[in-house]
Amino acid sequence: MSIHPHERLIGAIARLILDPLAPPARHIAVGAASPIPAAASWLVRKLGHDVRLSLLHRPTGNPFTEGTRELFDLAGQGRIDLFFLGGGQIDGQANLNLIGTGEWPGRAARFPGSFGSAFMYFMTPRTILFREEHSPRVLVPRVDIVSAPGLSAPGVFRRGTAQALVTGKCIFSFNATAGRFRLASRHPGETQDSIRAATGFAYDGADAPVTADPTEEELALLRGPVCDEMLATYPQFCRQVWHRSDEKAA
Repeated sequence: MSIHPHERLIGAIARLILDPLAPPARHIAVGAASPIPAAASWLVRKLGHDVRLSLLHRPTGNPFTEGTRELFDLAGQGRIDLFFLGGGQIDGQANLNLIGTGEWPGRAARFPGSFGSAFMYFMTPRTILFREEHSPRVLVPRVDIVSAPGLSAPGVFRRGTAQALVTGKCIFSFNATAGRFRLASRHPGETQDSIRAATGFAYDGADAPVTADPTEEELALLRGPVCDEMLATYPQFCRQVWHRSDEKAA
C-alpha cells in the first residue's frame, strides 16, 4: 500500500508533538471533527510516549462529564499542554477567523463559530494550527475578523501561541517574537513557487526540505493499533485512508 497523503500529515503532526525544543506535551486535547490531529496524537501514544489524551469526540476517550466546560477549566488551570486549532481564514500573524468573511458580523461567508478557540489559544502553551486546504482564500494577508489572535500586546497574559501551521501543501513554523511564519518543509510534489502562489500572506524561508514520510514502524501502527482506536468514531476516515471498517475489525 502506498503512503496516503493523510498518513504523511499525521506523521508530520506527530513529529511536531514530539519536538524536543518545544515545551513537553504531557496532556494533549483534541476537539471534535479532527481525525488527522487525533490520529497523530494516538500515534505518539502508540510509539510508547507517556501522554494523556483527552479526545472530545470519543465517549470512551473523553474524561469529561460536563462537556467542554471541564476542558476549559483544565486549560485555565494550566493542565493542558497542547491543543489543535484551525480557521476559515488564517493570516501571517497566526490570527484565526472562525466567524465569517466581510465586515462584522461576517455574513459574506459564514464559518462554524469561534466557540472556545480564543480561550484555548491563550491558555494552552502549545497550539498546532491545522487546515488541509492551502489556498489564498484560507491563508490570507489579514483575516477579516479576528476570533482568536495569534499574538497579544505586552502585559496581556497568555501561556503560548502557535507552534506551527500544517496544511495540505507544507508545514510552516511560527516565530512569535517576529510574528511571522517560516516554511519548514514542503510536501512531495510541491515547490517553493507552488506554495508561494497558494499563500496569501508573506512568510520567511527561501526553500525547505521535503516533508518526511512516516517510518515503517509508524505506518504499521497507523494501519493497525491507531486505526483500531479510531474506527468507532471516525469510520469514514478509516475507510478512506486505511480501507478498514468496523466489520473487518470485528
